[in-house]
Amino acid sequence: MEASHLEKCLNLVPQSYISQGQQFRASRSNLVRILLEKQKLPEESWNDELIEFLLSELAQLDSNNALGNCGAGEREGRVYSGLVARRNYRLVHGVGRSGDVTAVQPKAVGSSILNQLCTKLTLDFIRIVGARNAKSCIIVPMATGMTLLLCFLALRKRRRGAKFIIWPRIDQKSCFKSMMSSGFEPIIIENQSDGDELRTNVTEIMESIKRVGAENVVCIHSTTSCFAPRVPDRLEIATICKTHNIPHIVNNAYGLQSSKCMHLLQQAARVGRVDAFVQSCDKNFMVPVGGAVVASFHDDGFLSEVAGSYAGRGSAAPTIDLTITLLDMGVAGVKMLLRQRKENYEYLRDEMRKIAEKQNERLLETPHNPISMAMTLSSIPGRDSDITKLGSMLFTRRITGARVVVRSTEKSIEGHVFTGYGSHSNHYPHCYITVAAAIGMKRSECDVIVKCIDKCMTSLKKISPHKGSLSCNNDELSHIEDDVTNHDV
Repeated sequence: MEASHLEKCLNLVPQSYISQGQQFRASRSNLVRILLEKQKLPEESWNDELIEFLLSELAQLDSNNALGNCGAGEREGRVYSGLVARRNYRLVHGVGRSGDVTAVQPKAVGSSILNQLCTKLTLDFIRIVGARNAKSCIIVPMATGMTLLLCFLALRKRRRGAKFIIWPRIDQKSCFKSMMSSGFEPIIIENQSDGDELRTNVTEIMESIKRVGAENVVCIHSTTSCFAPRVPDRLEIATICKTHNIPHIVNNAYGLQSSKCMHLLQQAARVGRVDAFVQSCDKNFMVPVGGAVVASFHDDGFLSEVAGSYAGRGSAAPTIDLTITLLDMGVAGVKMLLRQRKENYEYLRDEMRKIAEKQNERLLETPHNPISMAMTLSSIPGRDSDITKLGSMLFTRRITGARVVVRSTEKSIEGHVFTGYGSHSNHYPHCYITVAAAIGMKRSECDVIVKCIDKCMTSLKKISPHKGSLSCNNDELSHIEDDVTNHDV
């Protein structure tokens, strides 16, 4: 209720009550004013009522919510279901316009303000978590793989005639398909073993550039966040890109939650070239799948070209979800989550090392990977297919996200055959299981994961590899199944 409206209530309640109500209203309005003025994350978390107040106020600026609005076109923000309208806070026009996913809409002033505000808040988040020199970002209503594809398509105009993307191998299907679907040809760089770690083969990258010519390379597509034993790509890639004038696109899928990944990006931009880095909304901000953020250390128009490569309007759902979440976190919440994640990583690593010793295994030494860790599975008897049963056992016991990788796996993607798929290498010497300490994970989940892996491995070792049956009686098997399934540890 506006202040002028409250003044009309003097004949209804005493002036002192009106003054008190105005103070309540002013305190909330001041928080909104400061947000719009500074366009940065609030220091403290906003409560749900305040967030909904902001969204409601913005929704009133869209034409579909105007009293007496009469739409004469085919897209006028009509929503049949009231439930759907409420789910989207009546912000139904989406984001962008035909030909630019970041453009403002005259019929959707509130939605446009929200999209631009969310972009500013996200850039502030990126700077807080380590990329202090980031200059710009855009929110794309597609997940990471499709957003990478959009970046490659934007480079087509800048690199006319070029057809190769140099790609240090990472065994994640969406990364590879993003290059193939954009019409370019990947040059796959096999990783080098450095102890247990798989690291960037810089020599092979240089040889590939020399072989095809720098002018024929669309970009180098590097990676920060990844599954152990692979580690973030070396800083030298950025210097190679700068020296040879080759664009550099970084897949930073869930790297925002890692200070080490963000420091690498910051350093890469300082000493070399980074055109854009792409990150997932759901993996970093804990929102539903469907959005990604493209950020840059430059303000040279490349992100505008990426936005202009998007055909048509986009869903506003990722923007709404991200705005709500960022306001709910606040700066204090962000820092707390990052601190907890780092503590959980150290705790989970220590507990996994204990299991490894108990099970006569080894936790692989991958100090350059700040999120994921891997443990060998050499003590499980039988063939590779017997080892993969561990993954099935964990999944049926509600342990999701753990990956069991065996050496014999082959996978064909778009006509390219990858040997040892999942291990990021043709010749990695170990079968192993990976787990990750990601943002939002609880200490209690670490305990459950560790105990379940321990008990499932103990159970699996009782299986006869020749007969495929447990070498224990039915009573023992029942006890094992009950104990492994129980999460109350």
